[in-house]
Amino acid sequence: MTFATVYTKHFPDELVGAVRTALIITSIVGIVIGVIAILWPGPTIVVLAILFAISLIIAGIFRIYQAFAASFLSTGVRVMLGIVGAIVLLAGVIALFSPGDAVWLLAVFIGIGWIFQGVADLYAAITKSGHAPTWFLIISGVIAIIAGIVMMVLPAFSLEVLAWVGGIMLVALSIATLLTLPKKVEQPVAGEPAV
Repeated sequence: MTFATVYTKHFPDELVGAVRTALIITSIVGIVIGVIAILWPGPTIVVLAILFAISLIIAGIFRIYQAFAASFLSTGVRVMLGIVGAIVLLAGVIALFSPGDAVWLLAVFIGIGWIFQGVADLYAAITKSGHAPTWFLIISGVIAIIAGIVMMVLPAFSLEVLAWVGGIMLVALSIATLLTLPKKVEQPVAGEPAV
């Protein structure tokens, strides 16, 4: 049974058409964005870094709001939320108005995240608490830590490689989506019996 067959058996005809249209549009947009990321990784990274800066600003404002609004929390926790919120907000504002800083900040956040993930994988391997084979957790942990360090030491190069890989994957997935669209439901011609 193919993916398209599942759609036609479980969804009304109008919905299959709407799903096809949505998949075609998102696939075309995905191909365009993927090609842009492959051909112009530098500007793509700057746009991502600016979006990251905006998300930092929103997160900082939310933390500051929590510090004032969460009256059920202790004063110490609320002060800490306020301080963290102010730092995150300040980092977001600086990154928003300085794209170079935004790119560096994005690389540092990604690098730190990968290092933490690598340490968590190694810990799971050592304590045998993971749901994956131990050898896999060790390899995954070491690769994540190395990738995190490289991301923080060579941020511009690392982000460009990430943009290329992301662009290639986006184009490939978008093409695969176009090749596996649900089949159109044939409407019977007036006067002919439906099959």
